[in-house]
Amino acid sequence: MLASSAYIKLVPSSEKEQVSTEEIKELFQYFKEITSKTGNQVDWQYNAAAFPYEIKEKPEGQGKWFYLYSNNDRYNMILLGLGKEIVQEEDGSEREQSFIQITLPESATFGDKGKANEFCRFLAKKLKGELHLFNGRIMYFYPRK
Repeated sequence: MLASSAYIKLVPSSEKEQVSTEEIKELFQYFKEITSKTGNQVDWQYNAAAFPYEIKEKPEGQGKWFYLYSNNDRYNMILLGLGKEIVQEEDGSEREQSFIQITLPESATFGDKGKANEFCRFLAKKLKGELHLFNGRIMYFYPRK
């Protein structure tokens, strides 16, 4: 699979203007927690299958990026990082906008892509962001005028 990225852009009407890697990690833990509760309701170890990843971080990525690693045979890795871009407003002014980049490396599986899409939608909904999916489509989770 070719490497590809999705982006969650934190627009002015988003929940927050910027986010830290620690906040994303907390949202990841919350996501794992709510998916495991689904498993408890149906009396099945769903959390092992729902999102079989654990957070890994390298020293050089501290505060900028980390990855979700799975030793399950159907999954491999999803990278998450933070960035900023300059956006041109309709009135011609410019502003700095933060984004979260979710990358599937070449070693990623189709299982990784499915889980990454699921987690992207969850993050975008929680942060009320603008989600640019791997396939180029855009989903809006913020109140639009």
